[in-house]
Amino acid sequence: MAASTTELLRELLVRLGEDATRDGLLKTPERMEKALKYLTQGHKQNPDEILKGALFEVTYDEMVIVKDIEMFSLCEHHILPFFGKVHVAYIPNGRVIGLSKIPRIVDVFARRLQIQERLTVEIAETIQRAIEPQGVGVVIEARHLCVMMRGVEKQHSSAVTSHMLGSFRTAEKTREEFLSLIRNGKNGYSF
Repeated sequence: MAASTTELLRELLVRLGEDATRDGLLKTPERMEKALKYLTQGHKQNPDEILKGALFEVTYDEMVIVKDIEMFSLCEHHILPFFGKVHVAYIPNGRVIGLSKIPRIVDVFARRLQIQERLTVEIAETIQRAIEPQGVGVVIEARHLCVMMRGVEKQHSSAVTSHMLGSFRTAEKTREEFLSLIRNGKNGYSF
């Protein structure tokens, strides 16, 4: 008979040198299982299903940006968190996505065992596939605990990745407008 996830996590604690029967660890395997299932629930979610009912026909053809989307994920190499901000922009080509769905798409892909580079591409390509805009740009700025807590132990480093499609790749002015609007909150608006 195969061991349950809880039993495997209890065994992991023991193999790490812990006393899994001590007071503070008695319920830890159950909590770990619940936390890991939550943090990886994106594997069971379909981004296309999330977008259903949230795609709208429009004549608007200027840039749409949702920036500073908080993101938390788990590095697939060490199962340690990485976290930061995601900035998403697109130029509609007859259709837009309901604004609240963009952070939901980020969450679907972030709540998987992940690497930042793939996460960036998956978000951009999902939007491209859903509404076929003139272009899509995604930039992610993140801090990785696998860099901060182990190995090189660099506390103030961050990783920046981008994926540009369509006009964001081919039109330098479009790309520059996007990047200038997400830089340091200096977008000319005060909220």
